[in-house]
Amino acid sequence: MFSNAIVFLLQTFLGLFSIALLLRFYLQLVRAPARNPVSQFLAALTDFAVRPARRVIPGLWGIDLSTLVLAWLVELLLLVAVLFVVGQSLGAEVGLSAIGLVLLAGVNVLRASLYILMGALIVQAVLSWVAPHSPIAPVVNTLTRPLLRPIQRRIPPVGAVDLSPLFAIVACQLALMLPLAWLDSLVRTLL
Repeated sequence: MFSNAIVFLLQTFLGLFSIALLLRFYLQLVRAPARNPVSQFLAALTDFAVRPARRVIPGLWGIDLSTLVLAWLVELLLLVAVLFVVGQSLGAEVGLSAIGLVLLAGVNVLRASLYILMGALIVQAVLSWVAPHSPIAPVVNTLTRPLLRPIQRRIPPVGAVDLSPLFAIVACQLALMLPLAWLDSLVRTLL
């Protein structure tokens, strides 16, 4: 019972920190304006880890790899901490299990990225109906634009309603169900 509470706290706090790092990475990747409440909050929340990591992990072609690597490391730390708290051993072949944990952390980063994208699509759809001039609307639009543009070129609006977010959410769900679930089960066999 006590271990369940610790696992819950670890998953909550480390999971939220990983999502904050991923959001910061994606907002920098799509060149969202830095002077908005979301970017400022994420910078304030994650600067203590990102600034020192930038000294060690260089960027590549204008992409902030240190933030992405930190998100992956937080996911890896979460997996190891949960295994430690639950009392599960790595198995007979520790090296293979360690590779499995490293890969599973990568799968978890991909999964969290898809959930971030789906959440941004839902927020964008709700804001377009309720508060299209909200301060968060430009940030969400910038975040979802790279995925929605190709869909919008192929699927025109129906009765002045843009259905591209619906198709994007369905595509994300399919990606979670098929390739990501297959990768997850494949990597878990290594543990």
